Amino acid sequence: MSAKSMSLTVLLGLGLLMAVSHGCGWSRSNVPSWIQGASPEYPAERYLTGVGQAESRTVAGERAYGAVAKIFKAEITAQSQDWESYLVLEKRGQTSTERHLTLDQITKVSTDKVIENVKLLDTWVDPKTGQHYALAGMDRAQAAAALLERMNELDQAVETELTEAHQTQDKLAKVRNLRRATKTLVLREAYNADLRVIRASGQGNPSAHRVADLTSELEQFMAEHLLVAVEVSGDQADVTRRAVTEGLLREGLPVISQNGEGTSPELLVKGAVQLWDVSIPDPRFRYARWCSDFVITEVATQRIVGAVSLGGREGHLTPSEAMSRAVRVMQQELTSHLAKTLAGYVYGDAVPPTELPPAACPAKDHVNR
Repeated sequence: MSAKSMSLTVLLGLGLLMAVSHGCGWSRSNVPSWIQGASPEYPAERYLTGVGQAESRTVAGERAYGAVAKIFKAEITAQSQDWESYLVLEKRGQTSTERHLTLDQITKVSTDKVIENVKLLDTWVDPKTGQHYALAGMDRAQAAAALLERMNELDQAVETELTEAHQTQDKLAKVRNLRRATKTLVLREAYNADLRVIRASGQGNPSAHRVADLTSELEQFMAEHLLVAVEVSGDQADVTRRAVTEGLLREGLPVISQNGEGTSPELLVKGAVQLWDVSIPDPRFRYARWCSDFVITEVATQRIVGAVSLGGREGHLTPSEAMSRAVRVMQQELTSHLAKTLAGYVYGDAVPPTELPPAACPAKDHVNR
């Protein structure tokens, strides 16, 4: 073959290769526009979208949904400083976290509601790599309408709860309605943060109330009208009383000082604690046992609204270390249960007991219950 013929063959081969490569499915001209950025099919002014990529269609779709949810979570986190006073109050007592409305719960409740409007809009598979792509999104107008409907319901609930709080003469009813109104308002504000994301204008619908104002009103009323007294007798009485007091304060429950002259409490937390060494045949450890029996009463009526009876055994290398550990565990357990019990009654999350639990301390030493 001549040099001229060889050159012609090479040129023809290169031309054929280029033609084939341009015709392949993985050329950039066949990639959906939504993968590369803006899409005329799903314009940003009408759709809020997220893209997911994975080795399977299912996972790619999940990641696309997650990309949309992430936008809302970021906005709620950014706005949470406006609800800080309420969230701090809710987080004070870590003893009963199942009752608390945390930022994670707020985000989940509102985001789940928004994600109901998200659909899988399109998918694509790159024939060269086998990677799956998914586009998830929502119609902004439809999602905003659904959100506004839910916000209107919450606004009505807030107004009803505040009206009841301000009209009642019952102190506990006032506290419970104020707390419910504040909690409802926090959720309403989370939806408003979502609305700002959904609307292309970034504008929401502000509420007639502020979370900080309602929180302040609740705390001030409780500090003036719902004081708690704590009385402890028995072993380690002083340190136990301090521990219980701190636990109640973390729950937002105002506790009067031990020598609160001229101050009448609404509720009394009263009980006894006992600690003693336990003789158990054990070559390595020494043991100490603890017990506590407490009741919570309404001072005016002497009605028992809560009761806690607990006990336990702790071990360590020496008797003194075992006793120290027993004291520490007793304070933690007792504080946790008393704070949860009292807060549950005050906030209306629990009903008073119909009968007292069995006493934890020996009959000869336990408090007159």
